[in-house]
Order: sequence, then C-alpha cells, then structure tokens
Amino acid sequence: MSDPAIDLHPITPADQAWVQTTLVEHWGSTLVVSRGVQHRADGLPGWIAWQGDERKGLATYHMNGQECELVTLNALQEGLGIGTALIDKTIARAEQVGCYRVWLVTTNDNLPALRFYQKRGFVLAALRPGAVERARQIKPEIPQFGLDGIPLRDELELEIVLKNGKERSWGEFSPF
Repeated sequence: MSDPAIDLHPITPADQAWVQTTLVEHWGSTLVVSRGVQHRADGLPGWIAWQGDERKGLATYHMNGQECELVTLNALQEGLGIGTALIDKTIARAEQVGCYRVWLVTTNDNLPALRFYQKRGFVLAALRPGAVERARQIKPEIPQFGLDGIPLRDELELEIVLKNGKERSWGEFSPF
C-alpha cells in the first residue's frame, strides 16, 4: 500500500505550538537571521505539509515588495517530495502576488541544501563572507561548526527569477 498524498495547508493559529516546536528543534529558536535581518519565523506566513493526519513539513516565507524570501524549509521525512512541494507552493504564492523572484539564504556548510535547491532551479546569487559571525551577534545560539564539522562563516544566497522577473546580469547585483 502506498503512502497517502502530501497535502499543503496554510499555517493557522491552531498550528502555532507545532510550528514553534519544529523551528526550535531544527533552527535552534524561532529567530532566523538572513542578510542581517531578524525574522520571527513562527509569526510568518507559510505552509504545513500533511500526510494523512501527520504534519510532515514546514515552510515559512516573507514578502518584501516584489521579492519573496523563503525563510525556513523543513521536510521532516526525506524522499517523499515534501520539500519540493513546499517550495512549489511558495513560488506559486509569490507569482500570484506579483513577485519577480524567490530567494533564500543558506550557509557555507550546508552542501545538501545547495544540492537540493539547485536541482529545483535556484541559482547562486550572492556570497556574503563572514555574514554568519555578524548573525551570531543577533542570534548567539548559531553554532561555530555546522555539517561535517565545517566552520560556519558565510551566507550563500540562491534565487529563482519568476516569469514576471527579468534575468539579472552579475554586475547588477550588490551582495550588501
């Protein structure tokens, strides 16, 4: 017998305790820092992936003008398409409200995330050397070492330019 389908639903007030617990478990707290900006991820809009009566994934995002930042993404079980479905739903929402791009930040140690996002059409848009140290000033619980013992130092920004966006030349983008 196959697994039940994955259903995506917007985060509701009834989901808040689960969202907070999930963020603390996977992100160290509900605070997420990217490009020096603080996000209280448990207060952001987003999606929960359900399989039957179980929550299997979470994505939160932040709209800023015509840009959509994917702030958090957690697939609680790999290989089921949960992360991809959450990304696709976020991209669809961004297109619906007229955004020209969806972007996210990951860190230099997170090679699985770099692989995952690039396979789904994201491209590298910026490198911010030393940005994690600056983020630690805001969120001290960020560890010194990440995956495979790699020192956490840099932010990498990835993006997807949407249909209503224009391709960016490398000279146009300021990493700061």
